[in-house]
Amino acid sequence: MKLLPMMLAALIALPAAAQAQGRLDKIKDTGQITLGVRESSIPFSYLDDAQKPIGYSMDICHGIVDALKEKLGLEQLSVKEVSVTSSTRIPLVANGTVDISCGSATNNEQRQQQVSFAPTTFVTSTRFASLKSSNVKDLADLKGATVISTAGTSNLRWLTQVNAQQKLGMRIMNAKDHSEAFLTVNSGRAVAFFMDDILLAGLVANSRNAGDWAISEKAYTVEPYGMILPKNDPEFKRAVDEAVKAMMKDGRLKQMYQKWFTQPIPPRNINLNWPMSAELEKVIANPTDSPRPEDYQ
Repeated sequence: MKLLPMMLAALIALPAAAQAQGRLDKIKDTGQITLGVRESSIPFSYLDDAQKPIGYSMDICHGIVDALKEKLGLEQLSVKEVSVTSSTRIPLVANGTVDISCGSATNNEQRQQQVSFAPTTFVTSTRFASLKSSNVKDLADLKGATVISTAGTSNLRWLTQVNAQQKLGMRIMNAKDHSEAFLTVNSGRAVAFFMDDILLAGLVANSRNAGDWAISEKAYTVEPYGMILPKNDPEFKRAVDEAVKAMMKDGRLKQMYQKWFTQPIPPRNINLNWPMSAELEKVIANPTDSPRPEDYQ
């Protein structure tokens, strides 16, 4: 009968042991890595005409996959892609469904309490897009107006805070994704869409009425982007960090940047004409995963 308590104890310990398995071990055992992909974060991760995820972040993630495959000595490493949104990407990495979220995610201190980030691969700022006919230039012009941002983003959190602090009386709508928010302004149901400037530029450039849009001149926040990784898995983070740093060192990352930001891209072969910033040049020379905006200025 003494065996029964021992068997029960072993069964109870199984989930904890499985949970303690690092991502590298899991990937090696299964021969599969799961990437979280976005559907409308142009030009980072978005769907092409064949509904395949493409973009700058996708190229970086595939570079990481190649490095992990070599590190683990695997002949084959299959890639499973799971669609994520701004609201679901962090929970899905945290609970083990997704190994790396590839998109346009701001690395900040609040998020680092739940997940980790790979070295920064883009630096952007919060601005707003509006139709030129609205004639809005700054926050003061939006007092009492209906505005929108995407659920689960740092932009929405900032917008909610500044609305209360400055008593602007804006009615803030939450969109499921960037495309929905953009369409809400285009249809006149909101006056402005607050988001990272590069994402706004991508949406405007690929819209059918690009000339009708304006992006605010003023930048309101600094947003460093990085791939989302699981927290408390130093071995996996070290392997991913090494892969990203290798791409920075040998010039592959700059080539990826030029491909997606300074050349025509699908689906409409629009060139965003977005040269690499001094902030990103600095990060490539000295890689960092810092969540502090002041470290990028």
